[in-house]
Amino acid sequence: MVAIIMGSDSDLPVMQKAADALTELEVPFEMTIVSAHRTPERMFRFAQSAHERGIRVIIAGAGGAAHLPGMVAAISPLPVIGVPVKSSNSIDGWDSILSILQMPEGVPVATVALNAARNAGILAAQMLATGDAALLGRIQVYKKRLEAAVLEKAARMEGDKPPRTDS
Repeated sequence: MVAIIMGSDSDLPVMQKAADALTELEVPFEMTIVSAHRTPERMFRFAQSAHERGIRVIIAGAGGAAHLPGMVAAISPLPVIGVPVKSSNSIDGWDSILSILQMPEGVPVATVALNAARNAGILAAQMLATGDAALLGRIQVYKKRLEAAVLEKAARMEGDKPPRTDS
């Protein structure tokens, strides 16, 4: 249902977090390397045919000039979520962020924060859940677990405070 692609295997430590989120939410995915600059023909074939293979959302991570998400979005009819990756040749990640974020009108790319592949996985699942009641239920359970974790931390923090003496 979801394809996770990246420009290089050096992006894998970041992009694995999208795979982890999808696994947790029981969303099938595939993952591979598709370089916009080094394998443009592979990128074109991938983007052109992903929907024919049952892919419904593409998560594309890239560092540096980060053309992969935008080029895939230009070719594919599917929604693309871009993950800017802070790479070794990056300018603190800003080049990747702006390359993915600043798309021309008509070629949208949903963009998450720098190295935030987990959020991309969750967003892909939420997109798919609009037509899948079981997946929607799993996302609701996930959100309840987030809430419970915060409330538990708050209770611990508040328990460490001395009682208030004012009336």
